[in-house]
Amino acid sequence: MSKTVLRIIFMGTPDFAAEALKSLLTGPDQVVAVVTQPDRPKGRGKKLSPPPVKVLAEEAGIPVLQPTKIKTDEFREELLAYEPDVMVVAAYGRILPKSLLELAPCGCLNIHGSLLPAHRGAAPIQWAVMNGDTETGITIIQMDEGMDTGDMLLKSVIPLKDTDTAGSIFHKLAALGGEAIIEALDLLRQGKLQPERQDESLATSAPMLKKEDGIIDWNKSAKEIHCLIRGLDPWPTAYCFYEGKRMRLFGPEVVHRQNNERPGTLLQADKRGLLFATGTDCLLIREIQPEGKKRMSVESFLCGSTLSPGADFASRQGHS
Repeated sequence: MSKTVLRIIFMGTPDFAAEALKSLLTGPDQVVAVVTQPDRPKGRGKKLSPPPVKVLAEEAGIPVLQPTKIKTDEFREELLAYEPDVMVVAAYGRILPKSLLELAPCGCLNIHGSLLPAHRGAAPIQWAVMNGDTETGITIIQMDEGMDTGDMLLKSVIPLKDTDTAGSIFHKLAALGGEAIIEALDLLRQGKLQPERQDESLATSAPMLKKEDGIIDWNKSAKEIHCLIRGLDPWPTAYCFYEGKRMRLFGPEVVHRQNNERPGTLLQADKRGLLFATGTDCLLIREIQPEGKKRMSVESFLCGSTLSPGADFASRQGHS
């Protein structure tokens, strides 16, 4: 492509997408319009709240479109009027029809938060942590009609440490996504993007998470529970029950120690944390959020509560 400045339509909704839009707005190309989800009710008052991408676009004076339907001829014509060279998509929240994928001469580039073909779907960051991956990253793909199945154009990799949570990785990948799309567009401008087909035999899925996915199975190994807790922090969180009350757990550490207690039994409770028996090894928990209270350190929790070794955290809402 001989153009020195690309006309971009950006499609995205949450904070992750807003970081990419920030990069595009300070880059060499021109964002001519932004498409995002409609405002949604939020908080206790259910007041309509704009998506982060809308807030950023309006601050920058960029036209914002919030269609309720995206498969109409009218919407397609509305986008065509902006004469885009390329569309950039990041966590928009809807599957795009072929009519939109082929609207711009250079098609749609998607910023995906995993190293494809691993973790295709709505929650790639959480599943990478839950899966115990040692690295993750951003893949820029040429979108097709499948779920994250398009040809890979560029990858950026970062290590995934055993202290990382979905929350910490989210912020790293949001920033990395902004850098990666600028690099990809520069290569596109020079005609140097090299599409690479995804290996279907290596594909894994990362479906949207539900609150119920957070229930802890203490029969699993300490390592598996460790990954679950980090992968669901800050949402939807991993939890268990003690005396019928939900306890959300954070800040895990695997302790390589064998024991003969039933998995889910509390072995030790002091300012260092709560030590639990699991299916293999033990698990130390440093932070806890009792039902109806704020997240706090175990040391703070123990100032107002008494827990003794032998306490059972394996029951499910009071039922064994």
